[in-house]
Amino acid sequence: MPHIVLHQPEIPPNTGNIIRLCANTNTSLHLVHPLGFTMTKKSLRRAYLDYEEFTKIKHHNNIIEMNDHFSGRGYYAISTKGKTLFNTIKFKQSDVFLFGSETQGLPQNALSSEECLGVLRVPMAEGSRSINLANTVSIVLYEALRQLEYPGLT
Repeated sequence: MPHIVLHQPEIPPNTGNIIRLCANTNTSLHLVHPLGFTMTKKSLRRAYLDYEEFTKIKHHNNIIEMNDHFSGRGYYAISTKGKTLFNTIKFKQSDVFLFGSETQGLPQNALSSEECLGVLRVPMAEGSRSINLANTVSIVLYEALRQLEYPGLT
């Protein structure tokens, strides 16, 4: 299954919703620290309900540690700065999708890293700033799963 990586997420309900999404799609979630909240925060628990026990969550101290974990596999950076539409890529089960924080997005070094396989974007109306993080993760993940014919899902 693909892997979802959140780089320094800041808003607990977004991360909670993504935990729930990952639980329902058998997708691993990776969190790159520092986080803008603690994992025990009440608002985070409300968003993910009891889904944390069904989600594989891996914590990384920084993006270098995250890259080491995937041992040269590379990642797709999802950003409003992307030139390539996300749905034009042929995804594989082993793909890694990196998403930035809600207020800062991804740092330039993540977008220009040699580990970055491409900077992808989700189309939006002209003049829009960005789509909510949890919604963007859902859009990209479900496109990848659709291409893979929803492995392990009913």
